[in-house]
Amino acid sequence: MAEIIRIIGIDPGLQRTGWGIVDVAGNRLSFVAAGLVKSTADESLAARLVELHDGLAEVIRAFTPDEAAVEQTFVNVNPTSTLKLGQARGIAMLVPAKAGLRVAEYAPNAIKKAIVGAGHAEKRQIHHMVRILLPKAEFEGDDPADALAIAICHAHHRPSLQTAMRLAGMR
Repeated sequence: MAEIIRIIGIDPGLQRTGWGIVDVAGNRLSFVAAGLVKSTADESLAARLVELHDGLAEVIRAFTPDEAAVEQTFVNVNPTSTLKLGQARGIAMLVPAKAGLRVAEYAPNAIKKAIVGAGHAEKRQIHHMVRILLPKAEFEGDDPADALAIAICHAHHRPSLQTAMRLAGMR
């Protein structure tokens, strides 16, 4: 029987950070859970980052994933929004790293290509394929669906990442 690896995918955002967890056994995927960590819009930036930190830390404590994957930040037209998204992304990487998880990063186009087969897929196409790949998945909205897509993308890329790390002499 194949070893089961639990992966958390994280779709960072300052207002809403989506998370999705899958179990991988060989090439078989199983839905575990998905949801949102929200921050309070009228709080200070620092307080909002603490809310994201604490929410993600609780998800990781509750579901004990083995590995994490985070979507890379794309550049917005608005530099202030890009900076705030980058700070939320920093929290999304810090929390699993502090829990001892290896954190992989994937560009949005790489995620879309892994899920749909095309790097410029629309959200509805991604959601449709997530539901096909994880028929028991329960999620509401874009952020948890995107987080599940990130976890699935990582599940697909794990074997080649492990080989590359072995060749580089890393654990």
